[in-house]
Amino acid sequence: MTRTVREALAEGHPTISFEFMPPKTAEDERRIWTTIRELEPLQPSFVSVTYGAGGSTRDNTISVVEKIAHDTTLLPVAHLTAVNHSVAELRSIIGRFADAGIVNMLALRGDPPGDVEGEWVKHPEGVQYASELVELLRAHGQFCIGVAAFPYKHPRSASIEADTAQFVAKCRAGADYAITQMFFDADDYLRLRDRVAAAGCDVPIIPSLMPVTTMRTVARSEQLSGAPFPPALLQRFEAVADDPKAVRELGIASAIELAQRLLREGAPGLHFVTFNYSRATREVMAELTLPARAA
Repeated sequence: MTRTVREALAEGHPTISFEFMPPKTAEDERRIWTTIRELEPLQPSFVSVTYGAGGSTRDNTISVVEKIAHDTTLLPVAHLTAVNHSVAELRSIIGRFADAGIVNMLALRGDPPGDVEGEWVKHPEGVQYASELVELLRAHGQFCIGVAAFPYKHPRSASIEADTAQFVAKCRAGADYAITQMFFDADDYLRLRDRVAAAGCDVPIIPSLMPVTTMRTVARSEQLSGAPFPPALLQRFEAVADDPKAVRELGIASAIELAQRLLREGAPGLHFVTFNYSRATREVMAELTLPARAA
């Protein structure tokens, strides 16, 4: 029987996981499998594969997840988004995953295709909220279901309170765990965890992080994370902005510092966004002290 993320989290030591993007070109294909092979020796608890806006990389997502499941030692989690899909199409996609033996899913409403900051428009025969996607998965198989969490709050949420209520609704619809949007300030994650706990929800929330390796990442951070880049950390990067090597060193060091604090604060795991490159993730992992896993 296929192992689940739920089971990995229940073992009581921090999970380690990596996120990949499905390839669009032959070069992408070569790079993702090089990266997967470079990260496989780290023995992550699971890896996830994203799903393009509007299902633009749907078939690639499914094929990569299937290949990871069959050709590696890794446990794959497939992302699934509601954008541009009718309920009938979603049922068909869910069936494909089930037929492939994929039981670990990450249910996301998703961003509007073409413009992540554009207006969300529900498919006329689709679902409006991620909680409905969770319910659909629950009704169509024995899936282990993850959902997204937003430390700063979702960009479209009217308030932090509304965002918390929406997250709790996803959990009560049947989510087993959550993975956050990437962030760069540990306090944002800790405040999220506290307000979710105060709402009576105890679903494990895995923090997601990505080492900064260039100033371009800093410039794009709000689009990537939905939150402003932390001002104090921004000053440190701006002080070395003209030295790419120093920027990269600072990015690795600050990611190590963030990861270590999250582990000290009892985070249930760490989820690394790789963008299909392994080097920065491997450098951060090399400096972390993780509890030994049971044999």
